[in-house]
Amino acid sequence: MKIDLKRGLWRAVRGTAAIEFAVLAPALLTVAYGVYEFGRMAWTLEALQESATQGARCAGIKQTSCETGGAFSSSATATYIQGVATGWGLTIPSADITATGSTTCAGVSGFAQVQISYVFNTTVANLLPSLANGATLTVKSCYPVNSS
Repeated sequence: MKIDLKRGLWRAVRGTAAIEFAVLAPALLTVAYGVYEFGRMAWTLEALQESATQGARCAGIKQTSCETGGAFSSSATATYIQGVATGWGLTIPSADITATGSTTCAGVSGFAQVQISYVFNTTVANLLPSLANGATLTVKSCYPVNSS
């Protein structure tokens, strides 16, 4: 009688799909969530780069949004960049923005430069303790200063 019971257990197929799903689901969900987080980080990087590019352009063409009293203002430029980033749904602290009115980029002088360092906080920090402090994304953009 014991032999029949063992044969019956090995031949039973009811519930195998549920067991296979239970074994594979954590791996599949982890991959799907990783793809989502990577896409979110890439989108954030694109938003930061666009904000830096617009800020450098604003300073380079001497747009009134980036000037105070007719002269370049790093704080006005930072405020402009924060406005651009808000349009992307990001909040960038002023301390993370470095705007320079006239500097050298790639060995060529006469450029306005904006650099943004942003801490990207992932929602998987609880799963991966190494990401608990966030990843720092840094972007830089230069634009020639309008001499007229």
